[in-house]
Amino acid sequence: MRVLVALDKFKDALSATAACTAVAEVFHERHPEWEIDVCPLTDGGEGFGEILTHAARGHWEPVQVHGPLGLPVQAGVGLVPTEHLSPLVCDQLALPATGSLAVLEMAAASGLMLVPPAHRNPWLASSAGTGELLQHAARLGAGTILLGVGGSATNDLGLGALAALGFSFFRSSGERVFNPVPREWELITRIEAPVLRLPPIFIACDVTSPLLGPTGATFTFGPQKGLAPAEGPRLEAQAARLAVLLSEACGRPLALSELPGAGASGGIAFGLMTACGAHLVPGFDLVSGWLDLPDRLAAADLVLTGEGRFDATSLAGKGPGRVIAEAQQLGKRVEVFAGRIDLPASGHLHAITPPGVPLVDALPRTAEWLAAAVARVF
Repeated sequence: MRVLVALDKFKDALSATAACTAVAEVFHERHPEWEIDVCPLTDGGEGFGEILTHAARGHWEPVQVHGPLGLPVQAGVGLVPTEHLSPLVCDQLALPATGSLAVLEMAAASGLMLVPPAHRNPWLASSAGTGELLQHAARLGAGTILLGVGGSATNDLGLGALAALGFSFFRSSGERVFNPVPREWELITRIEAPVLRLPPIFIACDVTSPLLGPTGATFTFGPQKGLAPAEGPRLEAQAARLAVLLSEACGRPLALSELPGAGASGGIAFGLMTACGAHLVPGFDLVSGWLDLPDRLAAADLVLTGEGRFDATSLAGKGPGRVIAEAQQLGKRVEVFAGRIDLPASGHLHAITPPGVPLVDALPRTAEWLAAAVARVF
């Protein structure tokens, strides 16, 4: 029996790697004769950098940067020789035959996971640390940068990152605004762009939201980052104004704000497309090719997948949903394990949390209950 263990993260509880490891240990104990293929999934958020760097036998370099609220946090940059990557990935990222690719994740520098729930506030959160990572990758001599942008704490259009890269923000009086978080946006009347010296940037993103509007960054993702519903229109209006100022400063069309994905991670996709000429690439398609997922699915007799919460959105393009769809097309047995399942009951869907247990009590025991659930099923 060959088992593919391909789980995504259990948010606020287990990384994808830790979740897959917990499952693999159960199989090694209960069925030592089975062959276990561990394949942690990533959607561009937590774990993106380390999972992809490790899979491509690259080098991970820890880097200290400023977190979303200005405190020091430990992030990192992965450096991967392009010759370690498949032709499919090289084609997706327009990579040369030789050289190095830097792999970064926004979540490690500017992520929601870095901010306690009581302190989440998109008016104060900055993407500066992500800009510092981009700067560090350039200093390391990377020929291309790949940035995963899931799981951010910010709604700042990437202006914090751009400030770290040398952009200047001014009041009408000519005074500088050094920390361009949304709380300061009403003061900003002009943006000045520097001459940037960055390699090509690709943003791995499956979000299809534009920057503005009812399906844009503020109204779609703001509430989960601590935005009060009554404050949405004010933040949206200021985001629209700052988008105009940034477009004018960079000589780029405001129409970039309307592209699907421009609203990803608080609009940093728009900011980097406008300021740095960044390109968006489909996140799961890239990860699938990077991890050789189609061949690993084809070789498996059994597939396990899952994530913290499994619901209709999981089936609408997210990693576990794509794994299920592709495995079923190949006629593979698929079992899904999640902390919580918000879909009609099925014999192949397994909620690991005992009924009635509050989330705050469940999170610390996620690894234990995941292992127990897998042991029961197998």
